[in-house]
Order: sequence, then structure tokens, then C-alpha cells
Amino acid sequence: MDIVQKAREYYSRKDVQNALLEFSKGREIAFNFNGRFGKRPDTLEYANDFKGLIENGITSFHCSEELWKNPLELRTEMPKNALDDLRNGWDLIIDIDSKFLDYSKISAKLIISALKFHNIQNIGLKYSGNKGFHIAVPWSAFPSEVNNEKTEKLFPELPRVISQYLSAFIKNKLIEEIGKLSGNKYIKGNEKSGDFAEDVTPDIVLVSSRHLFRAPYSLNEKSGFVSIVIKPEQLDDFDPGWAKPERVIPKKFIPDAKKDEAKELVLQALDWQRKMQKSSEKPKNITVIKDASPELYPPCVKCILSGIKQDGRKRALFILINFLRSMNLSEPEMMKKLEEWNKTNYTPLREGYVHSQLSWAFRHQQMLPPNCENSRYKDLAVCSPDFYCRKIKNPVNYTGLRIRINEESAKKPAKPGRKDFKSRSR
Repeated sequence: MDIVQKAREYYSRKDVQNALLEFSKGREIAFNFNGRFGKRPDTLEYANDFKGLIENGITSFHCSEELWKNPLELRTEMPKNALDDLRNGWDLIIDIDSKFLDYSKISAKLIISALKFHNIQNIGLKYSGNKGFHIAVPWSAFPSEVNNEKTEKLFPELPRVISQYLSAFIKNKLIEEIGKLSGNKYIKGNEKSGDFAEDVTPDIVLVSSRHLFRAPYSLNEKSGFVSIVIKPEQLDDFDPGWAKPERVIPKKFIPDAKKDEAKELVLQALDWQRKMQKSSEKPKNITVIKDASPELYPPCVKCILSGIKQDGRKRALFILINFLRSMNLSEPEMMKKLEEWNKTNYTPLREGYVHSQLSWAFRHQQMLPPNCENSRYKDLAVCSPDFYCRKIKNPVNYTGLRIRINEESAKKPAKPGRKDFKSRSR
């Protein structure tokens, strides 16, 4: 059976039509007729639309990440301010593509784990229909404003930065896991050899204005499989055979989300971007400090260690883990300190959550805690700067500065007191 005939039978199903209609609300839709795309912009709004599409040989549906007030008002070469005014919001869609499905699985698992590390629990996942996956963080999870700008106006810049940040965040672990699976076939010469990056590392497709991706429950022309929704915990066992059209049972792709669930991810991604932009500058302060007394910790960290009395325990844990790693504490030492800290909170976090976050941190590249200018310190009501705070940009720099001042003071000879000075003058 050719793809057009297969599509005709598949898209005639009412449950498939309902799933496509529900997801298409407020989105720009592009129709693919076995390699020939229809006009843009277009929409899918009514069940009656399927009859004409099927008669014309529809094979797949592609939809926008952006949510529009009226998609039919979109125009080619539309200026950014006009697009911003027409946009209602956007879902973060992480499009993972690879030549090998198993490597895409590894990448998807690491991305999902990274999202959970940043306190995002409501995550959508679907098979692309060929050798990749799509991961979704819903629009409702994002803060309404970022740096005093409406978040809906930050497309594609913000989702692009987040995608790049997540790609960098999992890079080392991704190389390690693919190396294990391939018997280190692609690790020789490290990823700088070129073959590794070009041939096997899954790509995260970066978004652009009016970027489209394959709609959930659309067919894939190359494979004949359907872009089905699966649960993250099914990734290890997933087999493309699940996506045969006759086996499809439509499920919701974009989950409901808690307000500001993605705030931590946004802030951390923007911090990372600023650091990358300054990467050519040599660091002026110590980033790993040995044998630092807790007395030399910055006021914000001392305040966090005294216990969180309101919402924000997970954000505080994120700060503590990255700060204490920079103090060169071992994993057991940090676990003991974090367990003691957790008991001082208004309600302790689940012990398993604390353990999993610490374990994740030690499996990945060390990071500094957020810079002092980051709003989360004020959000947590732990920012109470002292004399030294005005001289530093990051909590780790504070401890480094205090240690340096103490060392310099210890090297200076003691000044004679008044009594000694008089006795010598006689």
C-alpha cells in the first residue's frame, strides 16, 4: 500500500481527526501532499476540512510552535513587531534529530532529565515518526515576563537560547552514553574529530520565526509510521512498531503545567548565555575554593542554610548544590550538609528528590550558582548584601574575596601599638 492510500485510510478515522483538530487550535498549519506543500498560512478548524484534504492526497500535517490570535493574518516577510503583536504565546518544542534512533533516545532521556533537574515536571514527548523525538514544555509553564519583556514577544530568541543551553548541559553525558552504546567507536579523538559530531550526535533543531514541526498523530512519509505520543518512562522500551497506523490510540501531547514551572530553566539559560558571551574574558576570581570556612560564605548562602521559610526550596537547593560544589566539597560531605539544611525548611523536600538532584550534579560539568544580579535571590528573600557584596558578581567570588583578604592580612607584619611606639621613641 502506498503512502497516499495509507494516509487516506488513517486520516478517515474520527479519533485521529479529533486529535489533529484539538492540537491545531491557534496554530498555523501546513499540509503536505506527498512532498508538495500547500499554501501558507493555513489552518485546520473543522472536521469537514478532512474530506477535501483526503481527496487531494494529504499525507502529513505540520504545525507552528507559536500560538496566534489569527494565523490567517500571517504574511511572508512580516516585520517582527507585527509578528509579536499577532502572537499569543509559544510552546517550547525541542526537536531531536539523529541518523540513529537509539542515539535520539539517549538524547531525549538526558533532555527530560535536565528539564526535571530545573524543576519542570509536566513534559510532553512524542516520536517524530522516523529517527527522532519531540519534547514539549507548554506555554503555560513560562513566566509572563522575562527581564521586563513580555515572554510571548521573545520568540524565537528565548526558545533558541534554552535549546542551546540544554544541548550544552547534556553534552558530556551524551558523549559518554553514546560511547558506551557504540563501544567507544565514535569517541576516538574525542568529539573534536568531526566524524562524531557530524555523523552520530543527535542535533537539537533550532527554532526560527514561523518554524513548523510534524503534528502529533501525523504520518511520516518516509517511514509510514505515525508521530505518536509516548510517556517519558517508555523511552527505553520504545519500538517504532508501536507507531503503525493501525495501532494508534491518540493521547494528549501538550500537558497542563503549573504557573512559572519553567522559570528556573529560563533564568539559568539566560545566565549561561551571558557567560558564553563573556567566555573570551579570563576569569578574575576563583571558581573552585578549597577549605573555605562557612563563616566566609556570602550572606545569601548563610540565609539559605538557615532554612527556607516560604516557597522556593527547589530553587534554593539548586543554588546550594552549585555553590557547595565550588567549595570543593565531596558528594558525601554535600549530602550530609544538604540533609541537615533540608530539616530546617518550613517543610522538608523529599529525601529522594535531594539525593537525585545532587547525584545529577556530580554526573555533569560543574556550574557556578546564579550571579548576584539574578532575581531568584530577591524572590527567595535571602539577598542581604554586606560591605563585600558590592565587590563581587557571584556568591562564589564572595568567599574567594574573603579568603584572599584574610591571606593578605596574615602576611602583613603587625603594626606596633601606642605603648610600644612611645617606648621606642624615648
